[in-house]
Amino acid sequence: MAKHHSTVDHMRTRVLVLTVLSTVFCGLVVGEFLGRAHSGHVPESPGARATAPPWLVLSPPLGTRTEVTTPFHVPNSPYEAGHRGVDLLGREGQPVRAAAAGTVVHAGVVVDRPVVSVEHDNGLRTTYEPVSPQVVEGQAVRRGQLIGTLVAGHPDCARTPPHACLHWGLRNGAKYLDPLERLESPAGGTRLLPW
Repeated sequence: MAKHHSTVDHMRTRVLVLTVLSTVFCGLVVGEFLGRAHSGHVPESPGARATAPPWLVLSPPLGTRTEVTTPFHVPNSPYEAGHRGVDLLGREGQPVRAAAAGTVVHAGVVVDRPVVSVEHDNGLRTTYEPVSPQVVEGQAVRRGQLIGTLVAGHPDCARTPPHACLHWGLRNGAKYLDPLERLESPAGGTRLLPW
């Protein structure tokens, strides 16, 4: 009987020691995390950004007179239909220019259309499609520099050739923004077509 009590007491002691060690370990881990969070050293998860995106002033990629055929529309959820950019009326072969200085991060085909993407110094990214690239990945571009020529084939374009539409997008991580809100002058010669 004394041996049984000794074994039970020994097991209780082991459980108590393990519980204390677990509590101390968890406290150290949580304390380290909170300390890093307070000091700003917690790494940001991919796609996570500040609620207020960095400001970037853009120039219109097709010139100062821009007609919008399809406006920007973000859906209520990531799975609903929307329009995550704006469609600008142009003509096939028209020069497409960088809306701001940055680095080309893509210049090639995505699915079935040619796309150019430019990453800007503040982390925002502009995209242009369908555009036949005149630049290469890794190339630095300045505001207004030729990055490609507009090609026909954008499915949402409401006009027939020789007209073509440029789908122009702006992203902050995974969040889509309206590029028209960033134009140099809000009026900027940009107008929404009446259809």
